[in-house]
Amino acid sequence: MQKARVNVGLIGAGRLGSIYAEYLATRIPLARLIAVADLIPERASACAQKYGLSKCYTSHRDLIADRDIDAFVVVATTTNHKEVVVDAAKSRRPTFCEKPLALSLDDAREMKSAVSQAGGMFQMGFMRRFDKGYRAGKAKIESGAIGSPVVFRGSSRDPYRPSLEYLAPANSGGQILDMAIHDIDIARWYMGEIGSVFAIGGVLAYPEVKQVGDTDNVIMVFTYQSGCLGQIDISRNGVYGYDIRAEVLGTSGTLKVGYLRDNPILVMTAAGVTHDVVPYFPERFGQAYVDQLADFVSNVSDQKEPSITMDDGIEGLRVGVAATCSLKTNSQVNVKDF
Repeated sequence: MQKARVNVGLIGAGRLGSIYAEYLATRIPLARLIAVADLIPERASACAQKYGLSKCYTSHRDLIADRDIDAFVVVATTTNHKEVVVDAAKSRRPTFCEKPLALSLDDAREMKSAVSQAGGMFQMGFMRRFDKGYRAGKAKIESGAIGSPVVFRGSSRDPYRPSLEYLAPANSGGQILDMAIHDIDIARWYMGEIGSVFAIGGVLAYPEVKQVGDTDNVIMVFTYQSGCLGQIDISRNGVYGYDIRAEVLGTSGTLKVGYLRDNPILVMTAAGVTHDVVPYFPERFGQAYVDQLADFVSNVSDQKEPSITMDDGIEGLRVGVAATCSLKTNSQVNVKDF
């Protein structure tokens, strides 16, 4: 029997929101994007016009009040996540929210309370779990292909720095919450809960970042509750391309996830051998974003439990907040204290 399509309302039509609009409108057959909301009227109207949407709002509450909508996809600014998710929870309709869940644990826990009390379905957005490489890595770990995993390494390097306005910790949460939250999620997904963390960092490439109180390079080392070890490095100055990797050392072998070359082409001349690189996140994780949204829509249609829960969002945020505290205090901290 053919499944009924799910009417989706998109909240947030900025950089990532506009990408999500394209995917929902053109690449997920089970989804029907019928409405968009954004605080900036021009962004909402541009999105509605591009995809032929008759419903266009400047308030998320007006969109949530629309009873034609079956499910919400939240890609609003992180500082607005709590308000939007709490309001959506009251409608008891399924909600998807992009990472990070919030910028503070108090807000995240308030969001969980609202969703739990209402009883609606909530799915967290961590697209790397839907990337074929990261999924294959998870399967290999679970099959015992490398024995027992003992050390995790994650690395995320952006090709350029965002605007200073974006980098301000009041907006981004700081470099760790903005950049490392995906690495933290994969570290947990692959090897379990993190017990303690120590982070060091600084402004090493872009002196102007100092004026907003953020960093441009950070290294985190951590111990799992199991006693296993981990390390994550993040950088704003991977000027050669978008470089995202993970490695797990096991008792019987090692697996590595990630790639830098975008297309399988080498140019070999007298000057040397060259290849292209992955430009940025839409190219590297485009299919993962599509698969993540398709999974949410399918779960809504089939009335299934979410593939990634709010608890995953909270625990990842908890580690990120702990690491940020460590960075500021130059001390090792226990995650359970947050």
